[in-house]
Amino acid sequence: MTDFVLYLTTVLVWGSTWLVINFQLGEVAPEVSVVYRYVIAAALLFAWCLLRGVRLRFGATAHVRFMLLGLLLFGLNYIATYSAQAYIASALNAVVFSSMMWLNVINTRLFFGTRIEPRMWIGAAIGMAGLGVLFWPDIAEVSLSDRTLLGASLSLGGAFVASLGNMVSHRAQREGLPILASNAWGMFYGAVFTALIAWRRELPFNFEYSAAYVLSLLYLAVFGSIVAFGCYLKLLGRIGPARAGYAMVMFPVVAVVLSVLFEGLAIEWHIVTGLLLVLGGNLAILGLRRVVAQARTLVRTLVRTRARTWARGALATARVGGFAGMPEAQQAGQAIARLFERKTLKQPPCRDCP
Repeated sequence: MTDFVLYLTTVLVWGSTWLVINFQLGEVAPEVSVVYRYVIAAALLFAWCLLRGVRLRFGATAHVRFMLLGLLLFGLNYIATYSAQAYIASALNAVVFSSMMWLNVINTRLFFGTRIEPRMWIGAAIGMAGLGVLFWPDIAEVSLSDRTLLGASLSLGGAFVASLGNMVSHRAQREGLPILASNAWGMFYGAVFTALIAWRRELPFNFEYSAAYVLSLLYLAVFGSIVAFGCYLKLLGRIGPARAGYAMVMFPVVAVVLSVLFEGLAIEWHIVTGLLLVLGGNLAILGLRRVVAQARTLVRTLVRTRARTWARGALATARVGGFAGMPEAQQAGQAIARLFERKTLKQPPCRDCP
């Protein structure tokens, strides 16, 4: 797949998972739904690793990393995220969760001593201000029992826990642990820890057999946990973490659009302003000039890929006599095709081209 397809898949799938989570809320407790989701995802990832010959045997130290990864990134994080959506719209949940970008910046400084550039502090401040504006009507009438503030707190807590999980993942990658195997074991331990939490809280391990619940569970396990993450990791390896991180800016936009269409989210001033501030803060952290350059590169890649495909098709058509009996048209088709190939493939001029 091209970089554009990988990027588009990541943004659309991750942006849509917030709406799909709504179908997981009902008869089954959020903790139990998370267990089901990651049992399926871990089983599929283990199977994939075995088929690809990825090493799955590791020492005790590595498994400690996997346990922490599972508890933070695939356990507590999703319990908080699912629970938050019982109180706030999926779009607001997604926007709050995108604050993980500046939480990553702060935690990277705390745990690894990475220098924080001034633009990152500015971006974090803008992002926090955006969250305040997003929920301003509820903050203005603050109440400890307010459902919206409770949902926002759970969502922000989930983002913080996920950020800690990212720190564990970063450390594991520094130690040379393979990403696919780490995620497979992490999802397995995440399912185990979440099951223990559900058991300790005496939650029933029931199952809802409705089509909405089953299909949404499969979508979240297969697409939300494996396909999108796999596309993101492949993109990460091709274009680097800075450019791949732009997905964190875009998926809240997808979530907001879907929430407006399917949840009836009202477009009010504080939602629009808060969303723009949060996205602006994320852009500031990534670096606005860098993001613009990366966006242009993505567009150019798409245009060149399409133009190259069209040019080769036109050239092939001309060569096999697609303009039989029309030598002038055939020559023109060959010339246009060669022109596109030179421009898209950056080949030197052809001496024989008219």
